[in-house]
Amino acid sequence: MKVLLLQDVKPQGKKGEIVDVNDGYARNFLIRKGLAKEATAAVINETNQRRAADEKRKAEELAAAKATAQELEGKVIEIGIRCGENGKPFGAVTSKEIADVLTRSGYDIDKKKVVLKDSIKLVGNYQVELKLYTGVSATITVAVRPL
Repeated sequence: MKVLLLQDVKPQGKKGEIVDVNDGYARNFLIRKGLAKEATAAVINETNQRRAADEKRKAEELAAAKATAQELEGKVIEIGIRCGENGKPFGAVTSKEIADVLTRSGYDIDKKKVVLKDSIKLVGNYQVELKLYTGVSATITVAVRPL
């Protein structure tokens, strides 16, 4: 009997897969516990349409991420930081501040996408990587200047 898995079932497969199992196992265990439902033609068609829509959405997101990465590659952004009399900055530049500057520039970048090994604690130019999507990244230059 073919069933559509509604949840991950360890020996059978993952959620959303259509698998072929014994009739008794399907009726007495999988369907009764709500782990699967019988894979009729309508269910199979709906699953295939949902899978196609997900693939299309992912392709669009990937294309948008690549376009954004191409725009951002090599871009220089400036961030001002307050400094003391000896030129030592108060505080540090964090990924949140970098993401805020990019958002104000018109790019929808979340702070989780900014990769910093450590927060920036000195004045100067720093190379910062932005991970925009799986396998898509861009490198920008962050110029930290005293205010």
